[in-house]
Amino acid sequence: MILEALGSILLGLALALATAHRLGHRLPTRSLVLSTGPTGALVGAFITHMALGPGHAVATLVGAVAVSVALLSLLIRPTHGRLRRSATA
Repeated sequence: MILEALGSILLGLALALATAHRLGHRLPTRSLVLSTGPTGALVGAFITHMALGPGHAVATLVGAVAVSVALLSLLIRPTHGRLRRSATA
């Protein structure tokens, strides 16, 4: 469990660094992004580990990455372009 937690934190930090580097202009402060990635990964690893039980290390890390990506995607702001409206509006 300790190795799963450390692995998920490292994966979350790597995702956060990649996201901050690639989409830095569309994200809030860098410290928020760099703390959201590992935190989301740790929560995802916990949820996946509790759902599957011990012995599923790879699946636990996949769940950690999925939750980390989902939380990081919530931080992305829209571009400063023309607002798009739906046809029904």
